[in-house]
Amino acid sequence: MEALRIPSGPKTPEILFDPINEIFEIKGKSVPDDAEAFYEEVLHWFEDYVANPNEKTILKIDLEYFNISSSKRLLFLLYKLNELKTKDLNVRVVWRYNELDEDMFEVGQDYAFMVKVPFDFISYKVEEMEMAVA
Repeated sequence: MEALRIPSGPKTPEILFDPINEIFEIKGKSVPDDAEAFYEEVLHWFEDYVANPNEKTILKIDLEYFNISSSKRLLFLLYKLNELKTKDLNVRVVWRYNELDEDMFEVGQDYAFMVKVPFDFISYKVEEMEMAVA
């Protein structure tokens, strides 16, 4: 299966889904003008992946901000992970958030409550992220 690579934009996150290298990441900001259109390709790709998944799928989500319409699309994606979990596959979500952003932590907890997939919460300091970029 071909990897899905969508570079980040001013309003859209970077998406990298690469099953060969076992990389599934969403990071950045997600405030597209039309979230349904932006996430359509992502959700279609993931539907195809669910039909023939890896034994292990770890989705890393590291969003600094997202809007309501993006939130709905992310939830659809997390529900797809439920399907993998029901197949007894190794599935996890790694939810990264700025340690000062309690709202983003709570949103991750809300998602974890809504799906049957285990979540790992990893906080970071803004300085750590700035040094990683430099």
